[in-house]
Amino acid sequence: MNSITKLEPENGRPFGSAPIPPPIYPGIERRSFYLHMRDDVKLAMTVLLPKGLPAGVKIPALVSQSRYWREMELRPPLNWFLSPDIFLRRMRGYKPFFVQRGYVMVLVDERGTGASFGRWSSPWHAETMEDARQVVDWIIAQPWSNSRVGSYGISYLGTTAEQYAALCHPAVKAALPMFNHPDPYRDIGFPGGVFNQRFVRAWDEMGRELDLNHIPAEFGWGARLLLRGVRPVDRDRRRRELRQALLGHDGNTNIFSLGEAISCRDDRVGEIQISVEDVSLGRYHTELEQSQTAVFGWGSWMDGGTADAVLRRFAAYPSCQRAVIGAWEHGGTAHSSPYGKPDRLADPPLAAQWSEMLRFFDAHLKDGAEQLSERVLFYYNLGEEAWQRTPVWPPAGTRPERWHLSSGRQLLPDPPGDETGVDLYEVDFNASTGERNRWWELGGVFGKSVVYPRRAEAAAHLLVYLSPALERDVQIAGSAQINLYLSSSESDGAVYAYLEDVHPDGQVTYLAEGQLRLVHRKPSGEPAPGVPPGHGHTFLRKDVLPLVPGQVVKVCFSLLPVAALVRKGHHLRLGIAGHDQGTFVRLPTSGSPVLSIFRTSLYPSSIEIPVVGE
Repeated sequence: MNSITKLEPENGRPFGSAPIPPPIYPGIERRSFYLHMRDDVKLAMTVLLPKGLPAGVKIPALVSQSRYWREMELRPPLNWFLSPDIFLRRMRGYKPFFVQRGYVMVLVDERGTGASFGRWSSPWHAETMEDARQVVDWIIAQPWSNSRVGSYGISYLGTTAEQYAALCHPAVKAALPMFNHPDPYRDIGFPGGVFNQRFVRAWDEMGRELDLNHIPAEFGWGARLLLRGVRPVDRDRRRRELRQALLGHDGNTNIFSLGEAISCRDDRVGEIQISVEDVSLGRYHTELEQSQTAVFGWGSWMDGGTADAVLRRFAAYPSCQRAVIGAWEHGGTAHSSPYGKPDRLADPPLAAQWSEMLRFFDAHLKDGAEQLSERVLFYYNLGEEAWQRTPVWPPAGTRPERWHLSSGRQLLPDPPGDETGVDLYEVDFNASTGERNRWWELGGVFGKSVVYPRRAEAAAHLLVYLSPALERDVQIAGSAQINLYLSSSESDGAVYAYLEDVHPDGQVTYLAEGQLRLVHRKPSGEPAPGVPPGHGHTFLRKDVLPLVPGQVVKVCFSLLPVAALVRKGHHLRLGIAGHDQGTFVRLPTSGSPVLSIFRTSLYPSSIEIPVVGE
């Protein structure tokens, strides 16, 4: 087992070290107004133009369609001389960065949100696609437009940015979806089929507060004192239109109540009878496969399922020739490598990240710009704490290395010879990954790192298997696969698996995790479009398979992907749990389930780890 072969950075530079070009224009001019949609619903829109743009000069536009207020308004007198962007660290400075370098920025409140009229019936509804098409048509009709449009956004806005690519509109030349969830079931709402109760509840509550023009509690008491709410359009000085728009938001859908009623991705619930499948970008697979819009996807090893989403996109769509996976929180503001201290500044810094985005947009939206024709995935290698690059994923030379669950709670390369080996685990519903784990994405709003604390002590709540000390450095690159033979005392439940690095001094570093609701264990056969092999569960109602208490079944699922260098002398640790308290819903809802994990020659439970080299 060898450490990864280092690759030369693109054009001799590592990711994030490209020179930052100087501004072209001295400042920003701002305009906001309502754009009437085809059904006469009015969308609030802000246009940021370069100050001093000469008449007749045509430049590209970058569009962002938001569910979280396109702009905020400060309370008087602060709104006379301050920008509200200073209260969101990830936002600070990015607008002038792009506008002063020759872009128009178009910010849109999605229908039924912010200062826009209409009703928000669900995330990423089909109506928003048609709204996006009309926004693009408006942009290219403007006298300053060069008829080229790019879309961008983080999280929810990242998925709307990807919707712009699915339009197959000839003017949309580039899309930059960042830290988003194109498959909201798999990537954030129900990873492994288990309801992400904490996040969905908080996200829904925050959205409903925003829709009523209230300052959410997550923003903190300081924001409540300083912020007035969403910014009205310019003509609405008396806020009459804003008040009228807000009345229509009362009927917006309560997502958490729908989530509580969902078990399968095709369950249709609520008055609108909508499923998670209906709002997944998978329904636009053909359009995205045929789209000529260049896509540059961003994610993080430590952020929900966003890295997995980046890799699925990179593998599935020809237009996605460029991608990056860092060690960030949800948004790229703070560094979140588990091998360092929390709440450090991002690597690379925000300005360097913006410069990478600028190079991508320039290449596709401006004449005479540097072209980026090479297929490349940039990724941060945990443990090595360095950036790498590869044209394929997993990197060349990656192979699965199998470790077997063995007696004495060991992970061993040889299969077990024991005919009676079994470990009993009474599910400990106090097992937890803490308050700032990868699934708590709202922490990214304020630049808080993802943290997995006290993992050594967590062993008291888990069933843990430890490898011998490694004889060489081991480079992991990809998604580990869990193969468990187990029985349960209940007909439903969940299994969580954690892959971790145990240092010689006993310190434990979290690397990756995966989970599966056991009624979804049926293998799916051929993967769905855009879903690679190893993600073999449909999560469809027709494939639900309750457990028969006491019956041995094979359960296979993938951990989320990771790139990590585990050093010689360290140990690999596999932790197994039946719950993640404080994050996911309890399964089953009552009782004290006991899992029997088998490790015999007939039932050889194991983990396959993707390792680069011999």
